[in-house]
Amino acid sequence: MALNSFMDKKSKKWILIKELNFVDIIFHLLLKKPQMVNFTIEEIRKIMDNQDRIRNMSVIAHVDHGKSTLSDALVCKAGIIASAVAGSARYTDTREDEKERGITIKSTGVSMYYRYDVNQSGKHEDEKEYLINLIDSPGHVDFSSEVTAALRVTDGALVVVDTVEGVSVQTETVLRQAMQEKIKPVLMVNKIDRSILELKLDGEAMYQNFLRVIDMANVVIATYQSEDMGDIMCDPSQGNVAFGSGKDQWAFTITRFARIYSKKFGIDTDKMMRKLWGDNFFDAPAKKWRTEDTDENGKTLRRAFAQFIMDPICKLCNCIMDGNKEGYEKMLTTLGVDLTQEDKLL
Repeated sequence: MALNSFMDKKSKKWILIKELNFVDIIFHLLLKKPQMVNFTIEEIRKIMDNQDRIRNMSVIAHVDHGKSTLSDALVCKAGIIASAVAGSARYTDTREDEKERGITIKSTGVSMYYRYDVNQSGKHEDEKEYLINLIDSPGHVDFSSEVTAALRVTDGALVVVDTVEGVSVQTETVLRQAMQEKIKPVLMVNKIDRSILELKLDGEAMYQNFLRVIDMANVVIATYQSEDMGDIMCDPSQGNVAFGSGKDQWAFTITRFARIYSKKFGIDTDKMMRKLWGDNFFDAPAKKWRTEDTDENGKTLRRAFAQFIMDPICKLCNCIMDGNKEGYEKMLTTLGVDLTQEDKLL
């Protein structure tokens, strides 16, 4: 089963859906406040008949890497719980012993209704309805059987990794289980708020941390994947890796920023995505892209990912922490993020 596929009832074959990258829709839930939709059971039942609008995902990770907190954030953005309790509510931890111990013991599923504009036209009429069935699975090694059970009923795996701790023992275990079940993974590099506010790393240092985490995850995937699974490596320039903070309910992909900067630089979005990751540096005086970190005069250049993505995000975080309302509102407008009154109070 592929992450973006569905079963054709007539031919009994899996058909690939090319129109939607799942990682875009799942992290659009986090990054941009969706319009809360008053939906009924009948509407949910209607979507279930349209199989290409259904996404079944398992959230897998090492213990304490932020699975349940991230699930809370997604459930919140789908309009099921309030923003004020997201993260502390642990909505998917339904048992009393889970709440007491602060860990997930049994896999728990939740269905989320969401409207998404695939073409990013900004027009309400272009939005399509989607049903996301999300299963939050345990991260503790003693409950690995629950992870296997969750993976067998889903089409894809959302792998959550702590950017500070990196790929841990149980991360490798759950990735191996996903490969055995032939489940395609997408990666969420979580807790980057710690890198910004706690460790106070600059954009280049964060890039190196992210690269280390992604490379470690890809090593595990390459070790255990089957040959018939195709290219399933996690690559930010392909749009299957996201960075963010489940606790603070925000995240981004390279795709998001590529859409913004492609208009400014006048180049294709896909090409811009490749420029924003890896060894790419923009020489502003010469108005040229370079693959080395020095210009013709020997002056050191900033990496594109650090310059165009992490530097603005760090600046935005600092403006918020310093109470610079004018600064952060201007940046949010540039990023196309609309905050509700409830969000501003948080």
